[in-house]
Amino acid sequence: MNLLFVCSRNQWRSPTAEAIFRNHPVHEARSAGTEPSARIRISARLLTWADLVFVMEKRHKQRLTQRFPDEMAGKSVIVLDIPDEYGFMDEELIDSIKTAVAPYL
Repeated sequence: MNLLFVCSRNQWRSPTAEAIFRNHPVHEARSAGTEPSARIRISARLLTWADLVFVMEKRHKQRLTQRFPDEMAGKSVIVLDIPDEYGFMDEELIDSIKTAVAPYL
């Protein structure tokens, strides 16, 4: 299953999630951001690739739905409710991501 993790700037939260699941034996993971300044910007191609989309906040889901209505139609999007208050690979962030994602895998 292809997992896509989305946050705003693709600097801390979504790259951490991608790193956690990068070497998973069953799933493939990628990450992107919704902002123009994102390290890797969200695209229609990434959304088409993804089987499951995990967003860090409700506003990320809203942005995806507005910008990519065709690609988002029927797409499973899970809001993780993880605030932007962590650094890359922060232990608490890792625990939060693993706990929030586990029920869907």
